[in-house]
Amino acid sequence: MAADDRLEDLLALRLREAHRRVRELPLSAEEKGRLARRYLAICDLAKRDPERAASRLETFIEGLDDTPRARENTLGD
Repeated sequence: MAADDRLEDLLALRLREAHRRVRELPLSAEEKGRLARRYLAICDLAKRDPERAASRLETFIEGLDDTPRARENTLGD
């Protein structure tokens, strides 16, 4: 049970980080909307399957590294 709690805590922190990074990206409203929909799908999955959501979130965050100004975004708050 404790391992599940740690996974969920880490997942929550990473979701928060992803939200901040998407919000700060200098993209068009359409592009931000596309990323926001993907982010929300991951959040929804996290309620049912945290392990799978964590995997998808890592892929999502890696994709954010390929966006403009990615090097300017720092990890965490």
